[in-house]
Amino acid sequence: MRFASLGSGSRGNATLVEQGNTCVLVDCGFSMKEAEMRLAKLGSSAEAISAVLVTHEHGDHINGVGALARKYAIPVWATGGTFAAGRLGARVEEKRICSHSSFAIGDIEVQPFPVPHDAREPCQFVFGNGDKRLGLLTDVGSRTPHLETQLSICDALILECNHDVTLLANGEYPPSLKRRVGGDQGHLSNVQAADILSRIDTSKLTQLVAAHLSEKHNTPALAQAALAGVMGCSADWVSIADQQKGFAWRDV
Repeated sequence: MRFASLGSGSRGNATLVEQGNTCVLVDCGFSMKEAEMRLAKLGSSAEAISAVLVTHEHGDHINGVGALARKYAIPVWATGGTFAAGRLGARVEEKRICSHSSFAIGDIEVQPFPVPHDAREPCQFVFGNGDKRLGLLTDVGSRTPHLETQLSICDALILECNHDVTLLANGEYPPSLKRRVGGDQGHLSNVQAADILSRIDTSKLTQLVAAHLSEKHNTPALAQAALAGVMGCSADWVSIADQQKGFAWRDV
C-alpha cells in the first residue's frame, strides 16, 4: 500500500491511497483542472481513480469532487450528512457510508470514524490492506477516545497540525474566526495533535506526516517539533504535507 498528497491546507486538500489495482482519492478541494495537473505530477490520472471518499463538505475538501466524479464517472463515498449538505451537485453516483462501519473498495479496506468538526456529518479514515494500516486525521477540533482507538497501531499516520496557539491568538483573523478555528469543532493545534499522538499506540508507526498546516498561523518547524517531542525523534523525521506540492508517493 502507498499514499501521496496532491496538497494540504486551507486552499485545497486531496490524498491518494493505492493498493494493488485500487486507487482512492480522499477529498478534492482543487478545481478539476488543478487536480488533473497535480495527479499527473504524481504519475497518476483521474482515469486510475476507483472512488472518491469525502470527509466533509467544506470547500477546501469538496470543491472539485463533483466535477471530477461526473467527468470520469467515479463513484463518491460519503456519509448521508455530507451528501445532504448539497455541495456535490447532480449526477454524482452516491455511495453512502456509516461512519461506524468498515467497508472495502477493491483491494483497500476502509474504516471510517466520526470526528468533532463543524460540518454536517464529518468523518476521517483508516485504510488497510490486511497487513499495514494508514491513518488519516485532519479537520477535527478535539480528541475523542474513539478516534484515538481507531488511530492506534497504525504503520503510517497523516495528522493535522493546523495552528500554533500563540500565532493564531496574535494573528489577523477576527475574534469569531479565531474562536471557530481554535474551538472544539474547529482544527487541531500543534499541542492538541501532539497530545493525541501521545495517547495512541505508536509502536508500529514508521511514517508520520503533519498536515493541513495554516499558512498564516503555523510553520513546518513548529509542527515538526511538537510531534517529534512525543516520538522522541529528530524533527526532520516528521514529514510535512505542503499546500502547493503535497508530498510524493510513500510506501507503507
